Formats: sequence, structure tokens, C-alpha cells
Amino acid sequence: MAVAPVVLTLSRSGESTAHKIAALLGAKVHGRKGRVDQADAFFTNALDHTRDLFAAGVPVIGVCASGILIRAVGPLLMDKLAEPPVLSVSDDGAVVVPLLGGHRGANKLAAQIADALGAVAAVTTAGDVALGVALDEPPAGWALVNRDDAKGAMAALLSGGGAKVVGDAPWLANLPVGDTLQISATMDCIPDLGEAHLQFAPQRLTLGVGCARDCDPAELAALVQEVLVAANITPAAIHSVNTITLKADEPAIIQLAASLGAPMRLFAADVLEAETPRLENPSEVVFAEVGTHGVSEAAALAQVGPDATLFVAKHKTANATCALAISPAPLVAMQGRARGRLSVVGIGPGQAAWRTPEVSRLVAEAEELVGYGLYIDLLGPLAVGKDRSDFPLGGEEARCRYALEQAGKGKNVALVCSGDAGIYAMGALVFELLDRTAAEEGVSDAARRVDVVCSPGVSALQGAAARAGAPLGHDFCTISLSDLLTPRDDIIRRLHAAAEGDFVIAFYNPVSKTRRTLLAEARDILLQHRPADTPVMLASSLGRPEENVRYRRLDQLEVDEVDMLTVVLIGSSNSRLAQMGEGPRMFTPRGYARKIDGDLTAKRDDPYMPEEAS
Repeated sequence: MAVAPVVLTLSRSGESTAHKIAALLGAKVHGRKGRVDQADAFFTNALDHTRDLFAAGVPVIGVCASGILIRAVGPLLMDKLAEPPVLSVSDDGAVVVPLLGGHRGANKLAAQIADALGAVAAVTTAGDVALGVALDEPPAGWALVNRDDAKGAMAALLSGGGAKVVGDAPWLANLPVGDTLQISATMDCIPDLGEAHLQFAPQRLTLGVGCARDCDPAELAALVQEVLVAANITPAAIHSVNTITLKADEPAIIQLAASLGAPMRLFAADVLEAETPRLENPSEVVFAEVGTHGVSEAAALAQVGPDATLFVAKHKTANATCALAISPAPLVAMQGRARGRLSVVGIGPGQAAWRTPEVSRLVAEAEELVGYGLYIDLLGPLAVGKDRSDFPLGGEEARCRYALEQAGKGKNVALVCSGDAGIYAMGALVFELLDRTAAEEGVSDAARRVDVVCSPGVSALQGAAARAGAPLGHDFCTISLSDLLTPRDDIIRRLHAAAEGDFVIAFYNPVSKTRRTLLAEARDILLQHRPADTPVMLASSLGRPEENVRYRRLDQLEVDEVDMLTVVLIGSSNSRLAQMGEGPRMFTPRGYARKIDGDLTAKRDDPYMPEEAS
């Protein structure tokens, strides 16, 4: 399971059961605040918290009524093949119910928990109940070649049919015997599969590859395909794609692993060199270049370990090599390391409801969280149990360097930013460091090979605009008033340009303890180009309990009521306040007045026109 499950408990009556399950699975316990005494993390709203975990792809085991979990995740249900397992367990631990994800591990989790607690696993998945196995969820080390045919095949068996199993697959031994369905447990490439013929491939083969820098992906893919066809091997039998760490960022290898649906694993040169006695094609040239006498053969063998033998020795083209090693049994464990990943994520202004599911998922998958301590704290329970590295304000460069170097070690790291990571945050600095060589004060070669994923977040600008109403209904811009990194003269020039262009303006970093003059200067520049009563919105601590939104006239904007946590939205000359029952709402017309106030006669028969207009 890619992400460890979380065990929820809502009351003291289920607390003991929750901790037993967590100890069994190596999971964390999240408890309802005020109703649970001991937990790794606490939450206030069970529905919101469950929904947040589920959206992040975290398996949820709730020691609570099934209905609570159903109501929580119901609005999010879309794709059963992508959704994480959800299980409910009675407070006394007597019953375990896999609610969702039966074919994604929930049934197995239910059986494991039930066995440990002496409980009943209320499994309702038809295949598991009637046949003792789900054909679309083979055990680790096996791959279903024709997955789309599994549903029809299962239906045939449930209707009274039987199966003939060809090959060694002990986990299929209890299927009813018959001629309705043939199951082939083999690595061979079999044509004409279908609902009457399923193939399960034992993943006994490891693929080792090497290539020249910037090798054409098509060249490597064609070489591997040629080798598999010649050996009559189905691609589903490949456990992993293996290579040297120097090739962590090689597009041809990355694309090959993706196309095969196999994990990419990396080995250091010294590890591959230890395989030299078992190589059929050692090369002094390769040793001189990368420090090992072989890459493709050595990587394939290193993944399996001492029980491996070469199945297909090195084949090569002008720019690529590949080899296959074979294990005596299907492979379950994974050797070597994954390619490091740095997820640059924006968590929004702070509240979980404004955090995107993708960001939550990337945080859930991360091994280590890096960022300003307050931003990591805002993740709440989602950060519990993870390594975290807190950096102070002003430590932005050190923060980004550290995150990249940790990812360069093969770790999955999330760099946590407020708002959107690409808007006045760490995204640009990450790429600036990656664009420099080590000699240019950049990062290490290993860090430059990591996978960088950027995920959007709700920016402070968007949060403020939503609270205001629709101030960004027409052209707008953002300007940072911090002159720590931007020359003051450049800021002044941009202020004049934005004022003359009559843009709605969002000011980021409006003041600090030592910067108090630029906001007042900006106000005075804007007053030269727009009315004194232009609406101004001051929004502080958006999305947090202490949120504070207020409106001012442009000529009454005072620096002393603004701090670092305040977004300042200055309207254009057309912006105005609509008076609502809840108070004023700010908007900027885009020009629809010409349509609204145009030909009213054409609208007299419009059923959506108010009677007053006609």
C-alpha cells in the first residue's frame, strides 16, 4: 500500500480497539478532540476529516458507525479503481466491514484485522465470498494481463461455471474446476485472451537498461520490445525497470517504465560493480565511464539478488542496452531506490477546505515535509507521523536547497508553501537553483535528477477576492511591495504603470516591521489616477479562525492597520461596493452594463427579467 492507513476513533469506547488496529498495521490513530484521550493527532469534525483523508488517497479505518464514513466520502465517489480502502470497525472490535476498495486492499485489511482481533470480517465482495479470491486483485508478485475481461470471467464462475488452471498458481487452487474459463499462469505472450481465457503473469523478470544521454525514447522502447518478442514474454511479467542512479532523469528510461507500468529502480555504481562476476558481457569502456563493468545486466541481477540468473543477456543498439534476469519465484520486495521526487505544493491560505485534493494526496505520499513551521502546522493531522524539517522566515534559499538535496537521496519530499507555491513563494526559487550548476551555487547533480511536481493552491489573491465578492471581474495585477529582493525603483515604476492602466491591484507583502513607507507611497500614486472613494479591501488571516475582512476608501487607507498577513486589494476606477444584507461586497464590472442597459424592449418577454424592469 503506497500510503499508510489512518485509524479514526470518535469516542473513548472505541479508543482501545483503534490502538490495537494501529499497532497491528503500523498506522497512526486520529481521535475526535474532546472525546478521545490518546491519539497521534486530533480533529474536530469527523466528516470533514474523513473526507480530507479520503481525497488525499489515504486508506481510512474508522472505529465508528459505517454510516459516518459513508456520509463523509459519498460526495467524493467517482472511480473505484482509484479510491483508497475505507473500513468500519465496531467499537468493541467484533465486526470489521470493508465499505470501499474491496479490490484495492480493503478485503485483505479486513481479514488481517479480524484475524488479530478475533472478529468477523463482513466481506460482501462476490468473488471473495463465493470463490475465496477476487480475480481482478491478484496477490503481490502477479499481474493480470487482460484486466478488462476479469469482470465477465468472474460472473461466469459465479453463475456456476468452473475453471481450468494451466501453470503453477497455488492461490487459484480452490477455484471450482470446469471448462467455462481457462486461466494461464505463465510469463508467455498469449494471443486471443478474453472473458473465457484470463492470464496471470508471475512477475519473475527484472529488466535492466542503460542508454546514452538523451537517447531517443523510441530506440530504447523498440529494443526492449524486440527482446520481449524474441523471448515470447508478456510485458506484464516484468517486475521493475532497473538502471544506474546516473540515469535517474533519463527521459527514455522514465518513459519506458511508465509505458510498462513497472516501477523504476536505481542502483549506485558500486552496487552494480559487485555484480561483475555474474555478468556475461562486462565492459572496461563502461567501467571507465560510470564506475561499473555493466549497467543493464548488473541492474537486472541486483534487483533479484543472489538467486538471480540472466534470462536474456545484454542486447544493444547504437545508444541503448537491455537485459533480463529471472527469479525462481514471483518477486514481492523491491530493491534499489526510487527516483527522488520533490512536490512543490501550495496549501492555500490555511483551511483544509481550500486545499486541493491533489495537494493533500502529494502531502500524504511524502516521506518528509519541508517548509516554514507555521505552514506545516496548518496541515494538521495530515502531517502527523512524517519527518518534518522546519525553516524560519528568511530561510527560503536554505529551505529549497535542503528539500532538493533530500529528494536527491531518493526520498519523496513535499515543499510546503502557503497560497500557491508559484505565486511569491518557493516554486521559482526551486527552479532557479535547478537551473544553476554546482559551480554556480546551484544544487548537486543528484538533486538535479529528481522529479519535480508542482501542484496549484488557492492563492491569497483568490481567497481575498472570493471573500470580497468579484473584484477581479476585469483586468488585474499583483505587485509585491517588498524591496528585499526587488529594487525599490522597479516597484515604483510598476506602481505607476498599474495606476495608469487602471488595473485592480493586489498588494502582497504590503508592510513589515521595518518596511512601512511603500504602501503609503503606493496609495498616493494611485490617488493620482482613480477616485478617492475607490474601494479597498483589507483581508487578514484568510481561511483561519482569526480571519478579518474590512473595507476602506482609497484616501483613507492607513498603513498602521495593515500587517504581513494582510492582502490589500485596490479597486479600479470602475470597482464598487454592492450593499448586501451581510454587508458590502466588492466587484469590478466587466462591461455587461452595455448589454443590461441596451435594448430593454428585446427583454420584455424574458421570463427571468424582474417585473420592475418590464
